[in-house]
Amino acid sequence: MSKIVVVGSYVVDLMSRTPHLPKPGETVLGGPFKMGPGGKGGNQATAAARCGSEVTFVTKLGDDIFGKEALKHFNSEKVNTQYIKVDPNLATGVALIEVDDQSENSIVVALGACGTISEDEVLEVEEKVKEADIVLLQLETSIEAVVTTVKLAKKYEVPVILNPAPFQEFPRDILKEVAYITPNETEAFELSGIEVRDEETALLAAIKIYEMGVGTVIITLGSKGAFLYTGGERGQLVPGFRVEAVDTTGAGDAFNGGFAYAISNGNSVKDAMTFAHAVAALSVKKIGTAPAMPQKYEIEEFLAQRVD
Repeated sequence: MSKIVVVGSYVVDLMSRTPHLPKPGETVLGGPFKMGPGGKGGNQATAAARCGSEVTFVTKLGDDIFGKEALKHFNSEKVNTQYIKVDPNLATGVALIEVDDQSENSIVVALGACGTISEDEVLEVEEKVKEADIVLLQLETSIEAVVTTVKLAKKYEVPVILNPAPFQEFPRDILKEVAYITPNETEAFELSGIEVRDEETALLAAIKIYEMGVGTVIITLGSKGAFLYTGGERGQLVPGFRVEAVDTTGAGDAFNGGFAYAISNGNSVKDAMTFAHAVAALSVKKIGTAPAMPQKYEIEEFLAQRVD
């Protein structure tokens, strides 16, 4: 069983359907309302655990009802919660999510406690990082936590996957220690300054990011798939799977959790991406984020059918 350490965010998702995303100043009647576990770190940890990895999750919660529900969720998913801190003075993070009739979404995140993960709190997980096959990171937490985790992984030569989402500025020199980076089109633009519109512009952006020192660049392109670049003159579009989407929230997290599982189990990058596409495709067929992550048997059945 592969071992993955995820350092990142946990927020509770407060989601409502709406006929259309509200314009500034507009109130829209929506429903139904759903509440559930979320946050990029929490979603990715859940996805990797359901795929079959042994997952250790590092985050911080508030001492409130949302924090207590979070611990119940991760314990039920058999995620190691030993390094999940509870802060008595801060609230658990919250994501306010709107999903319209076309399954597009708009999200506001208040990070709360998980935005304050410190260097010392990350260093407590050193023994687990030392044993890990992969370390998975996002930018939905403190940059201090991200930088510390990258340095810790480097110390033990553990590959790092960085999902630079939601984008915020960070010390670019850490990219030299990142094995895989997985931006979407928007995040690739923030990193490279090149607007990603098609395969050609994806290649240009990927080259720019690759030149910052990253080992492998994977630009996720929604329903089109993901663009893979590992150096040279060309990259490769690895197609995704066509499914009827109900809620696209958390699809990127499903991809990253699935990719971490597959690559930590010795799959080639391309095969790991195909597996990750399957995880993402199945996740968008359900409402929610962490609760929508598929189980391993569902992924295996889906891939066996090769629905495209």
